Amino acid sequence: MSLIRVEDIAFVRFRAPDLGEMEAFLEDFGLIAERHGDTLYARGAGPAPFLHATQEGEPGFAGLGLRAASVADLEVLARAENAEVAPLDAPGGGQTVRLTDPDGHVVEVVAGQAAAPALDLPVRPPWNTAAAHPRQRATKRTGAGAAHVVRLGHAVLNVSNFRASERWWKDRFGFITSDEIAVSPEFSLGAFLRCDRGATPTDHHTLFLMQSPRGPGFNHAAFEVADLDDLMAGHDRLKAAGRHAEWGVGRHILGSQVFDYWRDPWGHTLEHWTDGDLFTADDPANTATLQDLLGVQWGPPPPPTLG
Repeated sequence: MSLIRVEDIAFVRFRAPDLGEMEAFLEDFGLIAERHGDTLYARGAGPAPFLHATQEGEPGFAGLGLRAASVADLEVLARAENAEVAPLDAPGGGQTVRLTDPDGHVVEVVAGQAAAPALDLPVRPPWNTAAAHPRQRATKRTGAGAAHVVRLGHAVLNVSNFRASERWWKDRFGFITSDEIAVSPEFSLGAFLRCDRGATPTDHHTLFLMQSPRGPGFNHAAFEVADLDDLMAGHDRLKAAGRHAEWGVGRHILGSQVFDYWRDPWGHTLEHWTDGDLFTADDPANTATLQDLLGVQWGPPPPPTLG
């Protein structure tokens, strides 16, 4: 049994020496940023008050947030971890418990945040397929511009010892395995972990832990966009802005989502995705291969820079 069961990922945090440059990148990426003192907070179209935060400073990854169901859950976690429940000084307010995982990654578990007003998403005519033609006597114009990021879907962390990290994250937050990446019968290098929300369908993965030869650190964070047309419009916007494309467009095998990976000005990888798998707690764990992890259903192979 875990201490609590988190509901989702809440946000990712970074440091960067130039908040203006980060703000320009996030605008191209499809987030809406606002400065609060020395920190830049960026939200999407969904109800989360912020999804991405950047504090002015030396460039680097500064941690991630998980959303708990209640402040009561935070109190359970704080008692078990000899930590404290403290106010969250960020858009949306709320309360937080701050922990550190075995590799030093900062984990902020939050609850009680005030929701932000939802923003409008583009309304586009339906797709015509060979099987059905719902759009008749009308053209389709998808529009141009940045993608419309709706929410943060998952983060990937490189770890030094997968089994030790898996135990730490599962014991505290109730994560369950969707796909474990087995290199041999004796060794697995990582796993896609999803939230345990019982019968409520949840993303194939909220967290992926990977034992990397490069050592522990941030791998990437992934943001859901409105739909495939939105992802492709966002791709064109980022390309026209001269941003650093890393991988995509393609469709993953594990998780099934359509993806498009980009690097921010300081080398942190952020992903646009759409059309991912959803599972409940009743769906069993699967064992997958390294080829499944790195392969695509369609699209380019992964670059050597990823990982």
